Amino acid sequence: MPFCSNCGSQVEGQLCPKCGAAIADPGVSGSQPVSGAPGLSINAASALCYLFGLITGIVFLVLAPYSQNRRVRFHAFQSIFLNVQVGITVVSLMFHAVTFSLSLLVGSLHLLVSLAFFLVWLYMMWNTYQGGDTRLPLIGDMAASQAGTGVTPPGTIGRAA
Repeated sequence: MPFCSNCGSQVEGQLCPKCGAAIADPGVSGSQPVSGAPGLSINAASALCYLFGLITGIVFLVLAPYSQNRRVRFHAFQSIFLNVQVGITVVSLMFHAVTFSLSLLVGSLHLLVSLAFFLVWLYMMWNTYQGGDTRLPLIGDMAASQAGTGVTPPGTIGRAA
């Protein structure tokens, strides 16, 4: 039985009885446009949440109809939390650079943290666009609870468990 990609409830036809969203073919649910948004699919909107981090995360949380989709909301919150966590890490590393020798070590750590963040950022955009729901450690559960999807196993965002 198919599930609504918007609210996650079970559906027995072409319309969701709970939210009224149109139900697409189950094989291509992630590539369907968000209701009311011509051309931009759920996967694309979810991936774009990571593009400029904090900014695009907030934009997709405010902008209708994306703010109504649980999957897009999850990725928007996860993007915001990821950028806040990395920002706090970078700032704390900069405060530890007290002496010259320590600043060389901290500078190297900063470079490694920046590279790791860049790779995670690229992976999250690519994986989300492909339809994956990767939940990052620590911040993934916070994002799921803020998005209203609850704490569910990875890969079940936007679908009934």
